Parts: sequence; C-alpha cells; structure tokens
Amino acid sequence: MKVGVIGAGTMGNGIAQVFAQHDHEVVLCDQSGEALERAKQTMENSLKRIYGKQGKTDQDIADTLAKISFTLDIETLSDREFVVEAVAEKMEVKLEVFRKLDAICPDEALLATNTSGLSVTEIAASTGRPDKVVGTHFFNPPPIMKLVEVVTGEETSEETVKAVREICGSIGKETIQTVDSPLFIVNRILVPMVNEAMFVYQEGLASKEDIDKAMKLGTSQPIGPLALADLIGLDTLLFVCETLLEETGDSKYRVPQILRKKVRAGHLGRKTGRGFYEYEPAKEKQASLT
Repeated sequence: MKVGVIGAGTMGNGIAQVFAQHDHEVVLCDQSGEALERAKQTMENSLKRIYGKQGKTDQDIADTLAKISFTLDIETLSDREFVVEAVAEKMEVKLEVFRKLDAICPDEALLATNTSGLSVTEIAASTGRPDKVVGTHFFNPPPIMKLVEVVTGEETSEETVKAVREICGSIGKETIQTVDSPLFIVNRILVPMVNEAMFVYQEGLASKEDIDKAMKLGTSQPIGPLALADLIGLDTLLFVCETLLEETGDSKYRVPQILRKKVRAGHLGRKTGRGFYEYEPAKEKQASLT
C-alpha cells in the first residue's frame, strides 16, 4: 500500500517506520529538513535495536529504510492511498494540513489523524470527504506498542473503519474502536491516575520514588505514574488535562499546581532532561499520549 505520513516527530517517524517494517511504501513529509534528518537517524537506531534482537542484519535495516522517502513537499503525497497526520497537537495546524490533503490526495484516499484527543469530527469537517476521515491514535513508541485506537467522527463510514482496522492489522497492531469524545478511551482513564499521583506528591504524603514504587508493586504497572508523566512530557500532560477539564467540566481532571509550575519552569520530563526526575542524556525523545 502507498502510505503517507505527515510530521517527522516522535510519533510520525515511528508510524512511518512500522509501516516500512511491514513492506508498505512510505512517504514521510515534514516542513523541516532537520526534522527529516533526525527522523531518519532515529529510525535507524530503532531498527538496530529491534532487528538486533531478531537476528537481522544491517542489510535488513537498509532495505527497510529504503521503503521510506523523505520529503519537504506535501504534493508528493498526491498518489497516496492512506495518509496519517502526526503534526503538532493544535487544531488550527491539523485543519490546515487536512485541507491541503483533501485538495491533493485521490478522492478514494483515506485520511487519518493521530490526535490524542482533538475532535476527529471537526478535523473531518474541514475536508470534502468526512466519511473517509478517521482517528488512528497510535501509542509511543509506535514500532513497539501494539494498540491503535480507531476513532470515528460523526460522518466516518463503516467502510472506512473496516479498511483502517485492516490496515492497522497489516502492521501487527490490535485495534479498539471508539466514537469521537474527549481524549477517547486510554487517556481518559489514564489521566486521573497520573493526576492523583501528582496531588499525592504535591501534598507531601510520600516521596516520588515511593509513589511510583507503590503503583508498580501494588498494581503490577511497568512504570510508576510520575515517571510515566515524565515520559509523556509534562507540557503534553498539561494540555491533555486542560482539554479534558474544558470539554467535560469534570473536576477529576483538575490540573495539579505542581504540574503547572514544572511546565512554566521548562522542566518537561525526559525530553528536557528534568521533570519529576532527572535524566541523562538530557534530550530523550518525547513519549505520547499521542
């Protein structure tokens, strides 16, 4: 299948990689040449880890990367059958991308957004093909995480949902289906837990280490909630909390003051080297609720 991915950040390059690993022909588009170069290096490093465990060779890595074309020109996506948008989590940016895609992609092309919680219905309405627009919420890192949330907008057709679930299956993903709603399923359930851990820490009830240890050993989670917050990115988490609170009016999504303070200080978690914990090296890639 001819696949396009827009946005060469953490999620975009991971999505492009996993499609290439499963023999799809991929075009990765970004407006920054530096971002594309970083994406290529990130994918090469990721493939070395994954393929190394599988006993594959450097030639296998080269063959996979050869399935990906890197471009600054969105017009290169004009022949794509399936396009995934993975740009900044800002509605105005996504609307602009989808208007362009609608204009250049074939009428039968399916368009997907990797948003972690923005309205798929609103994004779809910016196109002349809302029945062919769907949410495909991958989890970070896309080459490893098995789940994709398939999110239906108000006018997404059953044919589109079926096709997209089959596409996700072709790259080894399991899918769940949900209607368009604030933050969908996983994040809506996850955020209150992470929030409450921050409130417990903010109130001085326990150390961050003991909070994380409690949830890891007491509930068999692979990572504690404060470490998870750092992995997600505290600025992303703040955006998610504010979105849920605004959309639902439910106080369980209220924002802990400690989260606001850390974001204002620029301590955003692993990607800046400092959040609830400190990290080396300081520029690890952002994980995602996206």
